[in-house]
Amino acid sequence: MKFLARWQIRKPADDAETVYVSEKFGVRSLHIGSDTVQSAMRIARPYDLELSYTRSMMGFMLFNEKPERVLMIGLGGGSLAKFIYRHLPWATTRVIEINPQVVAIARRYFHVPQDDARFSVVIGDGADHVSRPGEHVDLVVVDGYDAESHVEELSNRAFYEACHKRLNAHGVLVVNLWGGDRRFNEALQRIKTAFPGGTVCLPAEKPGNVIVFAFRNHPGNPGWDELAQRALALQQRCALEFPRFVEGLRKMNRHDEYRLFI
Repeated sequence: MKFLARWQIRKPADDAETVYVSEKFGVRSLHIGSDTVQSAMRIARPYDLELSYTRSMMGFMLFNEKPERVLMIGLGGGSLAKFIYRHLPWATTRVIEINPQVVAIARRYFHVPQDDARFSVVIGDGADHVSRPGEHVDLVVVDGYDAESHVEELSNRAFYEACHKRLNAHGVLVVNLWGGDRRFNEALQRIKTAFPGGTVCLPAEKPGNVIVFAFRNHPGNPGWDELAQRALALQQRCALEFPRFVEGLRKMNRHDEYRLFI
């Protein structure tokens, strides 16, 4: 990778659409139009989830452990796509990414696999794809930020309602939100309106990101003991901090000492 310096490579100041890569301290990062890190990969462990918010997004497994059909809106560096591909071998994943340059870089520098029987990347508009008739899925994953803010087309009421229609009975929508976004509460309320079956929020370990899990149908109000048992089993299987996710659910959601209220 001759074009990569040891330290961060900054984008040309006059090009807000530049997709570029940087490396620092053994971590390779993807940037889209700004110095903000959109995705990161530790070069020595390319299939791990380097960023805490991506690990937190896997918290959906506390509520739906074995999704068979996954739809992802936005590829980025492909961290979640790779993790699901490796750790959920029964799942078929389709990723919709609007920027072909992102796809090319993700595959060249971030170990994103080529298409096969259970993984594919489609270049297209995620909002348009979800709004059109298509197969129902068990999981919809949305990470819809550009260089500046949450993409409006991936955060309006019509989009969330379309996601709701695409999910199977036990399906879950996973959305990455930025807690400091001035429109955070508006986006969260839109999700709650589109998903009367219930929502919960999980703050990521690094302050800022908040992951929202929204349910096609109400999943019940799981007890803390039940969640703790699931978390330990999932931690052993996936090597992620699921017990911390359970504790994080206490911070932003209604609960009592016995259970989480959804």
